Amino acid sequence: MRTPVVTAAFVSAMVFGTCAATLPALVLAREATATPAVAVAPQYGTTHVYVAPEDVDRFAASFVATFGGQSTKQVVATVTPTPSSTTSQLLQTPAGTVSLFGFSTPVPYPFGLERNGVLVSDMDAAVRAAQAAGASVVVAPFPDPIGRDAVIQWPGGINMQIYWHTTKPAYAPFSTVPENRVYVPADRVASFVRGFLAFSHGRVESENARAPGVEIGRPNDTYRRIRISSAFGRMAVLVTDGHLPYPYGYEMTGYEVANLTDTLDKARAAGVRILVEPYRSEGREAAIVQFPGGYIAEIHAPVSQ
Repeated sequence: MRTPVVTAAFVSAMVFGTCAATLPALVLAREATATPAVAVAPQYGTTHVYVAPEDVDRFAASFVATFGGQSTKQVVATVTPTPSSTTSQLLQTPAGTVSLFGFSTPVPYPFGLERNGVLVSDMDAAVRAAQAAGASVVVAPFPDPIGRDAVIQWPGGINMQIYWHTTKPAYAPFSTVPENRVYVPADRVASFVRGFLAFSHGRVESENARAPGVEIGRPNDTYRRIRISSAFGRMAVLVTDGHLPYPYGYEMTGYEVANLTDTLDKARAAGVRILVEPYRSEGREAAIVQFPGGYIAEIHAPVSQ
């Protein structure tokens, strides 16, 4: 029987394949390849929410009642590169912004699968930077009524829409920057973190390899959590085995408020369901709620340790 030849390259590949998923995020940050900075500011990031047309007004009213702020004027537009029709409006609150869509036509693929949209300073430069950082372009740039859009996908299957406006918008900064909550499998987290840090020019704020499992509905376990901040906003990378009790994994955004009890009282009065009652973990009190129309979100407030 022939003895296989083991080369240094083979050993290196085996070690990297075995260990990359467990490398500290700070190491991955140092390894990230720099790309042109294209982010603008956190207040230009929006969570994309798709609801049935009959639920649009109820959702908008409940979201603004919970967090404050206001809605832009509702318009009917085509926001995809192929024929479609939807109502469109921004719900701008001190805790985060929602791009709200109520399609009266079927939603063309892959729209509805993107988590959020972020403003970039140059669309073509952003697409090149995303590709250089390891993202795939799943929807090539296309014009919309006020600018251009594209959809990119990061390792782990995370879809993000990037957009550019013909006339530069001017939005007030958030009072508290919302947290994009991204669930990533262990075998893709190294590629995801490295790529997103390179694209966003962000930094790792904290990493906990044994974060309390109560944060993902498994109070007897631990999991890995990485928190990142950049000019795109905040992100919590939640590394799990996918064994998640409902509704964990469906909450795309975490909204920070000053007082969780007061916010939940406003939410209940506006018809919002509390899916996960408040719990405390590592300096936060948090809950998960469902708005009319089905949108699920995490809400948290800082508490003293």
